[in-house]
Amino acid sequence: DLDILICTTGTGGTITGLRHYLKDRHPDLTIIATEPADSPILSKGIACKHKIMGTAPGFIPEILDTSSYDEILPVTTEEAYETTRYLAREEGIFAGISSGAATSGMLTVANRPESKGKTLLAILPDTGERYLSTDVWD
Repeated sequence: DLDILICTTGTGGTITGLRHYLKDRHPDLTIIATEPADSPILSKGIACKHKIMGTAPGFIPEILDTSSYDEILPVTTEEAYETTRYLAREEGIFAGISSGAATSGMLTVANRPESKGKTLLAILPDTGERYLSTDVWD
C-alpha cells in the first residue's frame, strides 16, 4: 500500500488530481507538497524569485485545492539541483529540476523515523532536456 506521496506544485493540477483519486482508495495516505524554500507561497504566502523551475509560479493557482496536501516541505535550490544531478549520474534518470525537488523531498521524508517501513512515492513531473541550458548541469 502507498503511505506517503510527495509532489511539487506548479499549476496544482497534479497534486489536486492525485489527491482526489488516491485519497478515496488510500484514506490513510499522507500527501506532501514541496515548495522552493526561496519562495514559500504555500506555507507563508510569500512569492519570491527562485530557481526551481516548474514550481511556485508566484501565486496560488485557482486549480490548486490547498486541502490536497497534509504537509508543505521546503526544498532549497541546492538540494533540488544536487538531487537532479544525482538522478542522472547514479540512477540514469534524466529528470528536470522540479523532479529533483520532489525526489529531494522524498529522501528527506524517508529519513524520518516515522517513515520506517512506509511506502513512499515521488512524482517526477519533468525531463532534464528542457534544462540543458541552465546551471543545473554545471
